[in-house]
Amino acid sequence: MTGPTVGVFAISVAAEMAGTNVQNLRVYERKGLVDPDRTAGGTRLYSRDDVDRLSRIRDLLDLGLNLAGIAAVLQLEAENARLRQEVLRLRDARRA
Repeated sequence: MTGPTVGVFAISVAAEMAGTNVQNLRVYERKGLVDPDRTAGGTRLYSRDDVDRLSRIRDLLDLGLNLAGIAAVLQLEAENARLRQEVLRLRDARRA
């Protein structure tokens, strides 16, 4: 069984799942917005988490953000999630 971070979807499948096209996925990778796994032969494999991220990118594009803005938003969202986890960890440590 595979988890949500293991690349299992080919680029065409990931593009369809995210509601975009293959060319966009290649651009997003070049811009550092997504980093799919690669087979030994170099084939891109996207995970469930990658597809969710691609859908988030599509949503942000629909809101009018450019790729630089999307990169900033994704970075801030990741930092926010990390800080929330840290707050929970500290609360748990304080209660113990």
